[in-house]
Amino acid sequence: MRFDERIELTDEIFRLLRDMVYDMAGIYFSDDSKFIVESRLQLSVKRKQFDNFRDYYYFLKYDRKKDEELTSLIDIITIHETYFFRERQQLETFNEEILPELVEMEAKNKKLRIWSAGCSTGEEAYTLSMILLENPSMQGWTVEIYGTDISHNVLQSARRGLYQDASFRSIDSYYQKKYFTKEANGYKINDQVKKNVTFLHLNLYDTARWLFMSGMNTIFCRNVIIYFDLAAKKKVVEGFYGKLNEGGYLLLGHSESLMNLSTNYVLKHFKNDMVYQKPHLVKNRT
Repeated sequence: MRFDERIELTDEIFRLLRDMVYDMAGIYFSDDSKFIVESRLQLSVKRKQFDNFRDYYYFLKYDRKKDEELTSLIDIITIHETYFFRERQQLETFNEEILPELVEMEAKNKKLRIWSAGCSTGEEAYTLSMILLENPSMQGWTVEIYGTDISHNVLQSARRGLYQDASFRSIDSYYQKKYFTKEANGYKINDQVKKNVTFLHLNLYDTARWLFMSGMNTIFCRNVIIYFDLAAKKKVVEGFYGKLNEGGYLLLGHSESLMNLSTNYVLKHFKNDMVYQKPHLVKNRT
């Protein structure tokens, strides 16, 4: 077979691959996604020198290196498009309205824990670090920002902290000049920003492994659960609820909502946005 010749993905193998990805990561592909999966996995099948998807499926199921290839597969079929200061209006709401609440709430401990779930190549986590560095009320505070993703490849890129022009499409030049150093092959983020951020490999669908993600003040999970089916969405959203402190916030993408997913959160209206909050427990008066 020529390398440029297209390999067909049959309906049978598509369903087997889809179920395998769902069982591992909770990511669900509907029947009309078959062409997308077929297109994105062409190079993977050929790289393993298979001339059909059936052999590739059996490799993923039985080979001793299957886990490494499965991780690569998920990395390829999910989109990691992101950039600094994405959905700026929501970030302004966080900085100007949510953060003052959290500062008052945590005034005694002076510690803030934020989770960027599905962090991709790190732009969101580093954006949050820059925002907090610029906020005068955070001076003297301990800031812990955790960026997690299922893809080892994007995490390696995030830890490297080297970015190209596309990542700066929505950033103010002030931040780029202050927090990045121009290098021959891109812009390197400064250690001042990196020191607040820790990147971890984590499968959101595997909630049993969320051990170290407790005590969060805010969770950003924007444009991630769109890949999950209803059952997986509910599982992840309820998992987030258990990891948030009382009064903590869950920020989703603007096209996402918790309708039909959870009634535990309250929808809080701010000046320019609406955000989900884990309510404070009402203590019984004696």
